[in-house]
Amino acid sequence: MAENNRSASTEDSGNKEGSDFIREIIREHNRSGRFGGRVHTRFPPEPNGYLHIGHAKSICLNYGIAADFGGKFNLRMDDTNPEKEEQEYVDAIIDDVRWLGAQWTGMRDDDPRAGVIWASDYFQQMYDWAVELIRKGLAFVCDLTPDQVREHRGTLTEPGRDSPYRNRSIEENLDLFDRMRRGEFPDGSRTLRAKIDMNSPNLNLRDPVMYRIVHATHHNTGDNWCIYPMYDWAHGLEDSIEGITHSICTLEFENHRPLYDWFINAINLGRTDDGSGPWGKKIHHPQQIEFARLNLTYTVMSKRKLLELVKGGHVRGWDDPRMPTISGLRRRGVPPEAIRNFCSTIGVAKVEGVVEIQLLEHHIREHLNRAAPRVMAVMKPLKVVIDNYPEGRVEFLEAVNNPEDPAAGTRQVPFSREIYIEEDDFREDPPKKYYRLSPGAEVRLRWGYLIRCVGVDKDPATGQVVRLHCTYDPATRGGNAPDGRKVKGTIHWVSAAHAVPAEARLYDHLFTKPDPDDVPPGGDFKDCLNPNSLQVAACLVEPSLVNAAAGSRVQFERVGYFCVDRDSTPQRPVFNRTVTLKDSWAKVEKALAGG
Repeated sequence: MAENNRSASTEDSGNKEGSDFIREIIREHNRSGRFGGRVHTRFPPEPNGYLHIGHAKSICLNYGIAADFGGKFNLRMDDTNPEKEEQEYVDAIIDDVRWLGAQWTGMRDDDPRAGVIWASDYFQQMYDWAVELIRKGLAFVCDLTPDQVREHRGTLTEPGRDSPYRNRSIEENLDLFDRMRRGEFPDGSRTLRAKIDMNSPNLNLRDPVMYRIVHATHHNTGDNWCIYPMYDWAHGLEDSIEGITHSICTLEFENHRPLYDWFINAINLGRTDDGSGPWGKKIHHPQQIEFARLNLTYTVMSKRKLLELVKGGHVRGWDDPRMPTISGLRRRGVPPEAIRNFCSTIGVAKVEGVVEIQLLEHHIREHLNRAAPRVMAVMKPLKVVIDNYPEGRVEFLEAVNNPEDPAAGTRQVPFSREIYIEEDDFREDPPKKYYRLSPGAEVRLRWGYLIRCVGVDKDPATGQVVRLHCTYDPATRGGNAPDGRKVKGTIHWVSAAHAVPAEARLYDHLFTKPDPDDVPPGGDFKDCLNPNSLQVAACLVEPSLVNAAAGSRVQFERVGYFCVDRDSTPQRPVFNRTVTLKDSWAKVEKALAGG
């Protein structure tokens, strides 16, 4: 597949080569000649869960930068933890990144895994470099338990203490590390640690662990390895091997950057640019840059917490439309363009903040308003009999598919003597300025006729309205009165004889509080779960939707935006509500501005 330099972060906003601080750093590097003017980024997820909206920001940023500067973008699985990683997660990550619009180097349409890079492919090279650090006296095998390592580490105000095994000879360390590699020792009994500085004010530099023993089958390497590299050791080396120029991370890795640099500098000790040094040629040294992660109201972004929701049965899986996962948003009907525009709008910063979820919903509505065809669906049906319409007659009315897109064309909607309207579109005793249907009042049927209510049938036992009787004006087909009379109310409807019974899944925020972690001492984020985050309702839809493909997005006129769920069948269509029609972002924006 040819390289596509269309930016997934800026394409929809038109903000080519934006002015955020990361792009300014890259421009300066290009001006100075660092990295020879190359730009090469990567997205390195660990396959221990599904990607979420926070990862979408990182994908859009990394791919967008590569695309803006004519560079390269890698998709790399950071698969260094076999106990938590699964093939399901690998497949979902690849699918989500592709769906979002990012295109990695070597990507092909006929093979989803083509061009995907695996950290596990570098295990031998990482091991060889670890041996080199032992030979340089910069790494040692430690027999302390994990608890003892933490105890020796010290605190922010107290220095650490050297491991009693820190001064083992190079020969003993080489022998023990080789035996670790061959599986002679049980899990947790030994580690390989870097020999840096136990007095460093940066706790990450206090002889960090580089390798631990884990006898577990790896999804990619099988049982070839029983020692696995720690993230801090592997991260920079993976970037170096791939020739990454700018290693863009979230802010929690800022204190890890000195360690990122230390490991590469330690390998380059005794190396030269031309390879004439005692250890050979220097390895590539990327630049790590940190940015603020995405925090979204009414949402949790921790994969651990999301996994807890899945395993606890609080949601129906990683792709539950209430989840902030890319798979969940996708199943809910959120278009990738809306996510890209959202990520472009929130920008890139160095300071943590919280983004209102209404802004994401605003971008969803903005895109769907332009792209989604309109259809009619009735959520709470109330039957209407048009008394003066001929019995047995059916006619087809022309309906516009999308007023925002003339190219979307029109469709034919069946109309008959009996129709259903929304229960809320009738009031027997209407309040002031109620322009919908009431006794004696006239309304416009969307794409249809003007009708007037002339009678009401009620349940004798409850007094509840069960049926309306109306008359129609045959001269008003299309909704316009030839005599020029004004009718303010327009309501949607479906033909009773042709309506298709369907299921609507009405989704709301998964949590009741903007910050689900804001709980009293001893509380849990799950205490804030919204019991009404999913409500299932029976509805009636127009027949054009009976064979709609899974993933199709539509606007139920006057109701909201919906997406056909994969559970849908022609006999029972299922629709997920993506977002309501009401856009409250303008109010939120005004409030934030102090208006």
